[in-house]
Amino acid sequence: MSIPTAYTERMLELVASAKLAVQHGDVPVAAMVLAADGTVLAVARNERELRQDPTAHAEILALRAAAETTGDWHLDTATLVVTLEPCPMCAGAILAARVPVVVFGAWDEKAGAAGSVYDLLRDRRLPHRVEVFGGVEAAPCAELLTDFFAGQR
Repeated sequence: MSIPTAYTERMLELVASAKLAVQHGDVPVAAMVLAADGTVLAVARNERELRQDPTAHAEILALRAAAETTGDWHLDTATLVVTLEPCPMCAGAILAARVPVVVFGAWDEKAGAAGSVYDLLRDRRLPHRVEVFGGVEAAPCAELLTDFFAGQR
């Protein structure tokens, strides 16, 4: 499956945005919700440490902001782009919002829910399935995380 160039470009924008999460001690992950025409509806970064909120993952914050922007929680024509494979919580939110396309950078071999550990986004037992483009600009996305966690040791 060929990855659209626009997704690659958006992912590189998100790598720069994700770096800002480190300023408040958060894991450098960023997410963006795109409208069907490619315009940006929302951009967010991890803010768990900043907000002291375990649910403040970049994907959750971006989905909330996009729903607020559109005035509708049904994001059934949107695309979510995120620097790290969504976890089970975020995959659940993606499914609940009816997002049809997810593009992610680095694979999460510990808690990924879009094809590595779990594949909730394409689980045939669920009523909604998502088209997934994984590993888009994976190297720079993974490097952000590697550098962050190396600095934690």
